[in-house]
Amino acid sequence: MAKTILVLGGGIGGVVCAGELRKKLSKDHKIILVDREQRHVFSPSLLWLMTGLRKSEKISQPLDRLKKKGIEVVRGEIEAIDPKAKSVTVSGKKIKADYLVIALGAVLAPEKIPGLTEAGHTYYSLGGAEGLRDARKNFRSGRMVLLTATPAYKCPAAPYEAAMLLEYDCQKRGIRDDVQIDFYAAEPGPMPVAGAAVTAAVRGLVEERGIGYHPGHMLSAVDPDKRRLTFANGVTADFDFLVYVPPHVAPKVVADAGMLGDAGWVPVDRGTMETKFPGVFAIGDVNGIPLDLGKPLPMAGVFAHGEAEVVVSNIVHAITGKGKTVVFDGHGECFIEAGHGKAGFGRGKFYAEPVPTMKLYKPGRHWHAGKLLFEKDWLRRWF
Repeated sequence: MAKTILVLGGGIGGVVCAGELRKKLSKDHKIILVDREQRHVFSPSLLWLMTGLRKSEKISQPLDRLKKKGIEVVRGEIEAIDPKAKSVTVSGKKIKADYLVIALGAVLAPEKIPGLTEAGHTYYSLGGAEGLRDARKNFRSGRMVLLTATPAYKCPAAPYEAAMLLEYDCQKRGIRDDVQIDFYAAEPGPMPVAGAAVTAAVRGLVEERGIGYHPGHMLSAVDPDKRRLTFANGVTADFDFLVYVPPHVAPKVVADAGMLGDAGWVPVDRGTMETKFPGVFAIGDVNGIPLDLGKPLPMAGVFAHGEAEVVVSNIVHAITGKGKTVVFDGHGECFIEAGHGKAGFGRGKFYAEPVPTMKLYKPGRHWHAGKLLFEKDWLRRWF
């Protein structure tokens, strides 16, 4: 009997899920991907966009290109999700499915800290990265402050990459001697889930570039007129140019569906990504997977990709009987841009007990070249 699989979200997890399902299931089965945006943005490249090394059209692809692969693309606002019925309402139209995969990611919520949007720039969205790219040209001296507003955010390495890339950008523009750069982190250290050795190594990379690093500073208030930050520990900091990672929250439509747990994200089986609703899965940044050390699995595209592949294998097995059921193993890896045409590379097992194990490879030009190839391969392979 023909089945319908509905994938909500056209980010990394959603695109991989829809693409792999289409390859592994016959044309009798319908694959539907829903997103309100016209284009898929390859988010790792936003760091290059913010420093003028990329153009928007070079790091994105139209979602409609998936149609040529046999995927039905529905563009519209997701107004309601009924996980029990495995149905969604999109721009007034109800769509029913046999399997539902929620890959809606985390929503940026700078409004949770009044004044934050008015005071600075974020590179965590396409428009934000474009705004930062343009605004930085007018900044030539003074104090640049980077910050993470809360400890939980997408791509744990990205804020540290941003600090190093912006420092290198100041060098290239000949203004480094006139710019003081400080990084205020809500977390206790860089990439804390990756372990003490990785945390120390990444902190060393940042500080050796003359960037002041201040961990354990949770942002509580922003005065855009005085250009002043206030942190929960009572510390204040003035800035001339602010670059921030805003708070993240789960999408309201997911919350309204009654799918969130106490931590504010969708609880799932950490092996299969199935929610408490049979046949309904949540992958990527929208889910919350606690690790043995008491912290959640980080939000990262590599995990969304891996989780999508697991969900696909299990749905295909359930429908066709082919293959076997599989579980996600918590493996992750990422490039870490360091400026100067170099990048590091980290990989590890985040489900390892009692703590995740990760190895960080020293920055080099070969790892930077690897990220360049990965960017091109991603946009070619999936579209």
